[in-house]
Amino acid sequence: MGSPPPLVSILIVAYQSGPTLARCLDGLRGQSFRDFEILLVDNASTDGAPQAAAKADPSIRFLEPKANLGFAAGNNLAAREARGRWLVLLNPDAYPARDWLAALMDGALRHPEVRCFTSLQMVADEPGLMDGAGDVMTSAGIPFRGGYRRRLPPGLPEGEVFSACGAATLIDRDLFRGLGGFDERFFCYCEDVDLGYRLRLAGEPTLLLPGAVVEHVGSASTGVRSDFAIFHGSRNRIWTFLKNTPPLLLWLTAPLHVGVTAGLLLLHWRRGDATPVVRGIAAAFQRQALELILASRRELQATRRVSSWDILRAMAFDPVAFVGRRIVIRRHRPSTVTSPKAPRSAAA
Repeated sequence: MGSPPPLVSILIVAYQSGPTLARCLDGLRGQSFRDFEILLVDNASTDGAPQAAAKADPSIRFLEPKANLGFAAGNNLAAREARGRWLVLLNPDAYPARDWLAALMDGALRHPEVRCFTSLQMVADEPGLMDGAGDVMTSAGIPFRGGYRRRLPPGLPEGEVFSACGAATLIDRDLFRGLGGFDERFFCYCEDVDLGYRLRLAGEPTLLLPGAVVEHVGSASTGVRSDFAIFHGSRNRIWTFLKNTPPLLLWLTAPLHVGVTAGLLLLHWRRGDATPVVRGIAAAFQRQALELILASRRELQATRRVSSWDILRAMAFDPVAFVGRRIVIRRHRPSTVTSPKAPRSAAA
């Protein structure tokens, strides 16, 4: 007989992660909670770091698809192979505190009605500075990490956020698979917000657990302001908005989304890196890709379980709240978590 499955499967997708992967894995080896397995996906790295890590630790389940699948498809591959009841998505440039996983599992135990949790991310090697306290969505349909590069406030509360940052997330395996995992068309960037939005549409809350702490470098492989990151971020923000926003809310907020997108383009023009923004916007509206996104939209809106008002209440009302990187945490009310019921009408 084989060994019983672990409670948790930790999924790490590595691409040119040599400078950070070893520290990430060291953090996992020191966890106080031990009932987990590690699945490491190599996205065709050339630095040899994933192979070296797998060779040094035979307990790691090493997946080598021989191609760069991107963050989205890489995690989907690992999720299909995972044996745990829970999936943990962990970036190779995220360094978990010793009790990080224990805090996540404690949260899952205290909140059995919640099936997705996110960590408090601190800036690696800059004590007291946040990398993110959950993802925020503005009423203009522009997502950002709450509290990004802001000082950690005293007594940061536990509560609902719009969505989880994929750098350090705990999610029910069956829920992740049932939603189809990440949208692989996104490749990387905003695929976690898209997933979080789909959770919202399904009536599934996401809870921030401030006691579950990781230190995060962020875009260690691709660069924060690289053309690659700007292109994918610009394209995928539009796809997330078009694909997920309920009809009534879409028509009300579309002018805001266009206006803020134009403002961001102007900002990049002043910085001298507007070209990948323009390419990203053009790619978002490429005919074949847009048809597929709109087909996904019709499917999502036909099965959603919440109203436009429910979605709006989970957002930051200020359409440019990202300027101050404001943290938006709502009080979690277990009684409001939806149970299975008929989908909303498409117009609501």
